[in-house]
Amino acid sequence: MNRIKEILKEQGRSQVWLAEKLDMSYLAVTRYCNNKRQPNLDVLNKIAEILGVDNRDLLVPLKGNDTK
Repeated sequence: MNRIKEILKEQGRSQVWLAEKLDMSYLAVTRYCNNKRQPNLDVLNKIAEILGVDNRDLLVPLKGNDTK
């Protein structure tokens, strides 16, 4: 799961804007934002760079995956 949609909303940016910055289709970005599909690591890093966040900020930790 990812937080792309949440971060776009926090920044006041649209999925269309992100699609243009990524040079990808709106449909692909919508799938990422709605967690229908997950971006590969290269795309995730590019999204993080465009949004000015750490790529870890885009990810939702899995429940029960504590590293204590």
